[in-house]
Amino acid sequence: MNTPDAPAPIGPYNQAVKTGDLLFISGQIALVPGTETLINSSISEETEQVMKNLQSILASEGMNFSNIVKTTIFLSGMEHFAEVNKVYGQFFTSDFPARETVAVKGLPRNVNVEISMIASL
Repeated sequence: MNTPDAPAPIGPYNQAVKTGDLLFISGQIALVPGTETLINSSISEETEQVMKNLQSILASEGMNFSNIVKTTIFLSGMEHFAEVNKVYGQFFTSDFPARETVAVKGLPRNVNVEISMIASL
């Protein structure tokens, strides 16, 4: 599935795939939906845009962050961990999902953060 309210995929994949009660959301970066604009002036703004993109994908399936059961966060460096964690946490109002955070050598378009999620009805 793909929604115009989140950035179009930049490769051969969908924004998300739903199977049964599960929604698997592909990794999202800080692209502004409908544009090629990348929000990356600060790690906080970059993370906020990523979370908004994920929120749009969830909403297109009638879900929200309370439906998230698993998250994977990819960082360009662990020096971003604290700030990403702070912004990420503001999008949840109840129990947090399971999660891993890893630093990687590179991310698409040289971004600093990419986040994928699994949601359940």
